[in-house]
Amino acid sequence: MITLRAVETEDLDQFFVFQQDADAAHMAAFASTNPKDRSVFDHHWGELLNSDDIIVRTIESDGQAVGSIAAFEDEKSREITFWIEKRFWGQGITTEAVQKFLTEFPERPVTARVVVDNLGTLKILESLGFTETGEESSFSNVRAKVVQEKILQLG
Repeated sequence: MITLRAVETEDLDQFFVFQQDADAAHMAAFASTNPKDRSVFDHHWGELLNSDDIIVRTIESDGQAVGSIAAFEDEKSREITFWIEKRFWGQGITTEAVQKFLTEFPERPVTARVVVDNLGTLKILESLGFTETGEESSFSNVRAKVVQEKILQLG
């Protein structure tokens, strides 16, 4: 069973471990330059959790924290982002979590940005009705190069 709940302090230790996975960081492309620096991680999460403009949740599968999902105010819409522990990829958890998360706020459109080679995330978003509205080049500190991102929108 997939549930979303408020982020608890204990979740942060797991999220910190999740970001150590090199494959996951590569797919996300936009993560900490030094994923082993806990102070940078704690600062980032402190900002997320203390912002009135950001909705952030822990994703649980059968009572276990497996990832996080957030939405923040962009110039014209809310933008969503999520991270799932690699061993839970391909099980439908992320699709269900994003679907549930989207019911928490009625504002549309909702935007997502995905590196063009992150096919799993593109498939998830497209299955939920997101459509491509453009592409953008951005520097990925994880990949240490400029990457192409697809911009997708729902509603």
